[in-house]
Amino acid sequence: MSSAASRSSLPSGLAVLTTFPDVLFIPELIFGGLVWILIAASKVSHAPLQGWVMFVSVFCFVMTATLLFLYMCGAHGGSSSWVTLDVICQVTAALFYLSAAVLEAYYTYVLRGLTIFPDWKSIYYKENIAAVVFAFVATLLYVIHKIYSLRRWKSS
Repeated sequence: MSSAASRSSLPSGLAVLTTFPDVLFIPELIFGGLVWILIAASKVSHAPLQGWVMFVSVFCFVMTATLLFLYMCGAHGGSSSWVTLDVICQVTAALFYLSAAVLEAYYTYVLRGLTIFPDWKSIYYKENIAAVVFAFVATLLYVIHKIYSLRRWKSS
């Protein structure tokens, strides 16, 4: 068996920042971090719902940062099992973020009609609108990353 056939298609070092879909780690971290900040800053009137959104944003942020760090360090060592791990992480993140974005959108819609916020243009409403937008952007990024990770997995 040739060494080219046993190599993983995962990049290592700074090549992670120049190859697609791995370059998506950076915007995933940015938009995931924005969701995390906005949810942490908003008024929590429904803890279970916003708790899930907070869990998803923190979990995916830490998972993405860890994968990025491990890829940049070359921890995968050319093993093809890391391609499978990448797919599992991206699928999980995409599903988690989709559920969190939909729940946050629903909560924001309900927040608009609540009497505890008579002025629907309040800062809390605006923070939640921004969190919804960034959560859907993060969802889209993770879905794109997932599709290309699945293609890489299938070809490995």
